[in-house]
Amino acid sequence: MLTLPMIEAPLAGLLGLLIGSFLNVVIYRLPKMMERQWAEECAEISGKPMDGSQAETFNLMLPRSRCQKCGHQIRWFENIPVLSYLFLRGKCSICGTRISLRYPLVELSTGALFFFSVWKAGATPTGLVWCAFAAAIVVLAMIDWDTTLLPDDITLPLLWGGLIAAQLRWTSVTLPAALWGAVAGYLSLWLIYWLFKLVTGKEGMGYGDFKLFAALGAWFGWQGLVPIILMASVIGALVGITMKFTSGLREGGYVPFGPFLAGAGLTAMIFGPGAILGFIGL
Repeated sequence: MLTLPMIEAPLAGLLGLLIGSFLNVVIYRLPKMMERQWAEECAEISGKPMDGSQAETFNLMLPRSRCQKCGHQIRWFENIPVLSYLFLRGKCSICGTRISLRYPLVELSTGALFFFSVWKAGATPTGLVWCAFAAAIVVLAMIDWDTTLLPDDITLPLLWGGLIAAQLRWTSVTLPAALWGAVAGYLSLWLIYWLFKLVTGKEGMGYGDFKLFAALGAWFGWQGLVPIILMASVIGALVGITMKFTSGLREGGYVPFGPFLAGAGLTAMIFGPGAILGFIGL
């Protein structure tokens, strides 16, 4: 006999696939929307008109998704999560340009995280807020990896969401622990940033990392900060070393830290912050 979680969790997984498709749009478009906003502000200050390419409406809804090479507008049946990618064999139906495998991977990851959240907590406020947390973390990780940006449009609502969820008891973290987690998360990386800059004269991370770590502190409490930062640091170091030896580092030799914070946050969501210490041998 089917139990309620056996019905709710697959439905949440299907919803996650659909949300994942939208997240792909956010990952691609939000940084470009930010760039356009900066260009508009610069044009306003300088008094110079923007060029024609910046005048076209561009947001999360418009224009319709299209092939970046031939301009073919994606039809609805070419935009079904995962299935369309398989049907098209990972290529544009018109020009044959290869579609990145990351698109279905984002959809599958989001679906799996939604499935897990509702399987664990049911279709309750707790399950739903963890779905929202997972979606935000996936977007932040991908945008930061692509652009080294962690948009305030996502990090700040994520932080406030953690505090509100704690106040409403939708998470296992108390409001004082969430509040001090947010404070400690921000200040700890802020201090490391300035110490590193004073010693080396270089910037080791961005302010978006402070805000993301503060948000993780709000969701997991101040007790979860040490396991999360340790795991993020270990994974980041391993990936950085691997990329260095494989010549995969970008110009300047940097690796964004946000994706590793995000990965540690998802690990804490699935296994709990305490389990992270066991993973890294502490």
